[in-house]
Amino acid sequence: MSNRETKADVILIGAGIMSATLGTLLKELVPEWDIKVFEKLANAGQESSNEWNNAGTGHAALCELNYTVEKSDGSVDISKAIKINEQFQLSMQFWSYLVKSKLINNPHDFIMPLPHMSLVQGKQNVSFLKKRFETLSKTPLYQDMEFSDDTKKLMEWIPLIMQGRTSNEPIAATKIDSGTDVNFGALTRMLFDHLESKNVDIRYKHCVNNMKRTKDGLWELKVRNLNSGDIERCRAKFVFIGGGGGSLHLLQKSGIPEGKHIGGFPISGIFMVCNNADVIAQHHAKVYGKAKVGAPPMSVPHLDTRYIDNKKSLLFGPFAGFSPKFLKTGSMFDLVSSIKPNNVLTMLAAGAKEMSLTKYLIQQVMLSKEQRMEELREFIPNAKSEDWDLVVAGQRVQIIKNTASGKGTLQFGTEVITSADGSIAALLGASPGASTAVHVMLEVIKRCFPHLMEDWEPKIKAMIPSYGVSLLENPSLLREIHIFTSQMLGLDEKKISL
Repeated sequence: MSNRETKADVILIGAGIMSATLGTLLKELVPEWDIKVFEKLANAGQESSNEWNNAGTGHAALCELNYTVEKSDGSVDISKAIKINEQFQLSMQFWSYLVKSKLINNPHDFIMPLPHMSLVQGKQNVSFLKKRFETLSKTPLYQDMEFSDDTKKLMEWIPLIMQGRTSNEPIAATKIDSGTDVNFGALTRMLFDHLESKNVDIRYKHCVNNMKRTKDGLWELKVRNLNSGDIERCRAKFVFIGGGGGSLHLLQKSGIPEGKHIGGFPISGIFMVCNNADVIAQHHAKVYGKAKVGAPPMSVPHLDTRYIDNKKSLLFGPFAGFSPKFLKTGSMFDLVSSIKPNNVLTMLAAGAKEMSLTKYLIQQVMLSKEQRMEELREFIPNAKSEDWDLVVAGQRVQIIKNTASGKGTLQFGTEVITSADGSIAALLGASPGASTAVHVMLEVIKRCFPHLMEDWEPKIKAMIPSYGVSLLENPSLLREIHIFTSQMLGLDEKKISL
């Protein structure tokens, strides 16, 4: 067994969309840096970034009702939706820069135009949706949004959902045509192909077993070659842990104080996939409903047109599930082994607080296919069981931490943990995740390389014109960016046939 030692400027752990984005940004900013990537699977984008393991929504907060909250006075708080929309615009600009620079050839291999819709039923929900629409559409980010509670108009928008609907309950939807479907698995693989062409050393089937700080301030990683069993010790000035659900264990191994008192709770998902081409052809949108009472935000039901392997698909879900694994390819002991003396009280506090979530997950796991079909029929009244198959989606590890609102708070979102000196960063959490990868990785760069930001900022702004600027307050810049990204990413075409 060899025990060779190597060095790099930057080490990226995990070949998902986050590492791909950070690696690509750094290669544009400092092409001379030596970057190494370690991924335990055989290819890039195989876990959380994979197209079958995430919703591919291109989260711009156009249709997700959980990003807009009705306040006690009846008004709608849209601040989170605005924030996520602006963050997604950064991703769109960076991807457009990559296409313009010929670093990506065909944008339709990873992004397609697709209307985003919200759909609700019941008088109270319709009233909320109308208020949400009125509040959002006053802003330049959402000015093209439409609202309708007219069943004839809804039949035009979503015929598959409206056919055979017998309920007299009020129904309404909002629609915005500038939504997208993003294949993050395909995008991840494209970015890693590009990085490989720029001499980035990408090691698949290599697992990071441990890491420690050396006396000279570098990070030393113990890396196992899963094919040969050989051990390599690799040192770097900066390490990014982007291993999806596996990031928590590696963060704990780093020993940095910022990684203490943090736990993780895994939630898996199941989608129903349509196998009937006639049914698939009748729907063309991502339609998000309202989460059931007690359901976690990532379990908002949605009926999605998707473009996977260059063909149109139709998915419904997600149904929540539970597995103690932190990755689809992880271990049944992942959850237990993540409990440490410094986070056990945090985990216990979360367990006591989240009994309703536990009950919900147990109920979801116990659902039969026919019970899942009944939920699908709330969207598609005429859905036939034989037209739909079940697919297990990716694992999501939600962060548990102590916050101002109490010990052991379950967080729904994406979070970056960095050491005080900026030498190591870890990405934890889930949605909106991949959609806001560019924003999240720019934050990593800002936090970890503050001394270089003055030199790098002109290049960042050349790639991402709205960096550091509020698009909400700059409608003319927003218009320019919309025109540019639509053109570069091929999103201004009315019909794209596959």
